[in-house]
Amino acid sequence: MNIQIIGRKQIINIAYFDNAATTFPKPEEVYTFTDKFYREFGVNVGRGQHVLATKASSLVGETRQLLLELNHCSDRKVVFTHTATEALNTILRGMDLPSGSNVYVSPFEHNAVMRVLHYIGEQKHLNIKELELDRTNFLYDVEKIKYRFADNPPNLVIVSHASNVCGVIAPIKEIFALSKQYDVVNVVDMCQTMGLIDTDLSETNVDFAVFAGHKTLYGPFGIAGFICSSNANIKPLMFGGTGIDSASRTLPNTVPERYEVGSPNITAIAGLNAALKWINKVGIENILETERHNHLRLLEKLREFNNIKIISPINGENSVGVISCNFEGYESSSIGQVLSAHDVAVRTGLHCSPDAHHYLGTFPGGSVRFSVSYFNDENDFQILHNALNYIYENS
Repeated sequence: MNIQIIGRKQIINIAYFDNAATTFPKPEEVYTFTDKFYREFGVNVGRGQHVLATKASSLVGETRQLLLELNHCSDRKVVFTHTATEALNTILRGMDLPSGSNVYVSPFEHNAVMRVLHYIGEQKHLNIKELELDRTNFLYDVEKIKYRFADNPPNLVIVSHASNVCGVIAPIKEIFALSKQYDVVNVVDMCQTMGLIDTDLSETNVDFAVFAGHKTLYGPFGIAGFICSSNANIKPLMFGGTGIDSASRTLPNTVPERYEVGSPNITAIAGLNAALKWINKVGIENILETERHNHLRLLEKLREFNNIKIISPINGENSVGVISCNFEGYESSSIGQVLSAHDVAVRTGLHCSPDAHHYLGTFPGGSVRFSVSYFNDENDFQILHNALNYIYENS
C-alpha cells in the first residue's frame, strides 16, 4: 500500500518495499487499539491491585496466550523482551556452553546472533560451522547436514527460519530432528516468519523460538521475545524488580518472571495484541497467500530489466517475500538513493548479515533488498516499475 506523507505543501506517495526491516503500514486496528489502551489503561503491570493494573496485566497475559495459540504450543511460555536482539542475547549468553563447543548456524545469520557468538567465543573457544546449502537452488542439503552432525556432533544449533537477505526458508523441522539426536539446544530466529508461516512449535524440536513484534507479526517496535518450555534453565541477562516476591534478593525461578525485569512496554504489547487478533481475523494462510502474490509480482517486475541480477530464488519458491539484487554498473547505495528520489523505499548494504553476503558473493558492497508485505498494492508496483525503467534508460 502506498503511504501518503503529508507535508506543508505536498503529498508524496511512497512505494514501501522495506518490510523485512519493519512491516509498514500496520493494520488500522494496531493504531486504534494502541492509542485507546494507553489512554485508558496505560499503567504498569504487576505493581498494583487496582482495576487499571489488573486490566494491564490481563492484556499481557492474553497477548502471551495469543502468541502460543498462533504457534500451536499452549504448553510453552512466552518471555517478552524489548527487541529480538535482547532475546538472542538472553538465550545465548544464558547458556553454559562448554569450551570447544560445536555451534552450527545457517549461512544467513544476523549480527544479533553472530556478534553474540563472537563475544562468547572470546571467552570460550567455539567451533562455528555453517549448515550445508546448495548455492544453485537455495535448498538446504539435509543429507549432508546429517553426516556433518555425525562427524562433528553439535552442542548448539541456531537457524534463521527465513533469511533477511534473500528470503530462503530453512527446513527447521528436519534439521532440528537430526540435531536433537545429540541432545542439543535448538534455537530458531523467526523474526521474518512468525505470523506469516504457520509453524507448529510443538512438533519441531525447538527449544527457543525468537520473534520481533514489528516485522511479520505486524505489531509496533519495542516488543519482542522468545517462546520456550516452562523448565527452560538459562542464566538471566539482567537483574531487578519483577513485581513479585520483592522481599527476596534473588530472582524468581519461574518462567517468564525470571527473565522479565523492570517495567514492560505496555503500549507496544497493546499494539502486538491488536496485531495478533488481526492475524487471526484475516487468517495466517490468507496473509501468506497475499504476500506470496506480491512476492511473485515483485519478481516479475525485477525480471523485466536485464540490468538487474537477482540474488534470491528466482521462482519465489522456498522463500518469503525478500529479494536481494544488484544493478549492473552501480553500487547498492547509489541505487537506493535513486529509488528513494523516485518514491521507492528499499534497504541497501549488508542488512546486518555480513556472513550471508560472504556466502552469496555480494560482500562488501551488499545488495539492494526489496521486501513485500500483505499491504503492497498495484500502485506500489507501478511506482516501482517507473523507477526501475528510469534507472535502465539512464544506465
